[in-house]
Amino acid sequence: MVSKASRQRGLRAFQAKIGVPFQDLALLDEALTHSSFTNESPETRERDNQRLEYLGDAILDFLVGEWLFVTYPEAQEGELTSLRALIVRTESLAELGRRLDIGRYLLMGRGEAATGGQERDANLCAAVEALIGAMYLDRGLEVTRAFVHAYLQERAEQSDLISAAKDAKSYLQEHVQSTLRETPQYQIISEEGPDHAKTFTAVVIVNQEVWGQGTGSSKQAAQQAAARAALASLGL
Repeated sequence: MVSKASRQRGLRAFQAKIGVPFQDLALLDEALTHSSFTNESPETRERDNQRLEYLGDAILDFLVGEWLFVTYPEAQEGELTSLRALIVRTESLAELGRRLDIGRYLLMGRGEAATGGQERDANLCAAVEALIGAMYLDRGLEVTRAFVHAYLQERAEQSDLISAAKDAKSYLQEHVQSTLRETPQYQIISEEGPDHAKTFTAVVIVNQEVWGQGTGSSKQAAQQAAARAALASLGL
């Protein structure tokens, strides 16, 4: 069992690492407490981070959307939606969690910790979302916005986000092949409009099931839209 003094030292070290001092360390403690810990130790009266995760998810959607809208003024709505999905997907937020070393400070039950819970993508993603929720409650929107936007700016400088978001087909194929050892198949199911302004509708099929549907001004654009729909349904 982690002592209260040791936990307080860890929380102070973490807030120093992220550069955001909390006025109420109890909120940060809650954000960094996994449900497995409270399930194993109900007598501690600790609150887990699930409610803060819910709040942080909504705040991240807003702040990421806001930043994308301002940063990419020429991007269309579909591209902005794909970019946001790319940034807030589980793997991306888990990677941010690793950069923050958040797993080291995540309080969890013995069973979860013993099976690698502090490095599990889902746990790291949830902790990052809970951290954002706690930061918003403790320091307000402007501090939270500065924290999130700084990460997004650094991410944009490291890679071409627009290109990454546009190639949803490649990302979906990698995911399906690694998890199911299958290759997604695409079908154009309809064409509408005059030859100079056609609209195509495509579906992506995996294991004989339709995973997503999308439309576009070309067959390739429709396939990308279908792939993005499939990724969104998978929470990726």
